[in-house]
Order: sequence, then C-alpha cells, then structure tokens
Amino acid sequence: MAKEYKKAFKQAGIDVDISHTAQRAIMMLDKQKYGAVILELQLAEHSGIEFLQEFRSYEDWALTPVFIYSSIPEYTLETDSKTWASFNVAGYFYKPKTTIKQLVDTVKVAISK
Repeated sequence: MAKEYKKAFKQAGIDVDISHTAQRAIMMLDKQKYGAVILELQLAEHSGIEFLQEFRSYEDWALTPVFIYSSIPEYTLETDSKTWASFNVAGYFYKPKTTIKQLVDTVKVAISK
C-alpha cells in the first residue's frame, strides 16, 4: 500500500519518503527536513504514539504538521482532542473512511502554508 500512497502523492507534486519503523523515521528526519509527517499508529517495533512522543521532543520538529492516517479508529484510543493538540497533530484520518485523495489534498494545503 505504501507504494500506492507514494504514487498518489507524487502525482500531486509531493515527494515522500517511506519508513516502516519509528527508528528509521527518526533517522530520516535527522538527515532531511520534511514539510509534514504522515503516521500510521501501528508501526513495527515501536508504536506510532511512541514515535510521536520522541518526534515532538525535538525543538526543530515542533511545528512540523503530523497527520495520523491509521487503521485504528480514533474512538478506540484513550486520547482526546487535547492530547492530539499537545502533540500538534494536524488531523486524524481513519483509513476505511478516508480516501488517499482526501489525505493528499489535506497535506498539500498544510505544506503550502
């Protein structure tokens, strides 16, 4: 699926890199500045929440918008809008109810600001 997402973003003029682990994502972020992060909460080795906590601990990344695009419905998590706001999450998208086009369009608007 990641290849399909990457293709959709590329067609919209947005270059993306993909990481399947939180550790690799942090390493990638250390090497290059990104306009946004799209996060699945179900990551190998560490959860997306653990990634988000580490990601937000770096001042350089404090303003980078994060979009959660997950197979986990938000209502099943013990979080609320204040928690997401504290992590500067720009949006939570549940995969079964969100098209890739909707996600691409939202990210495109966010990174153009």
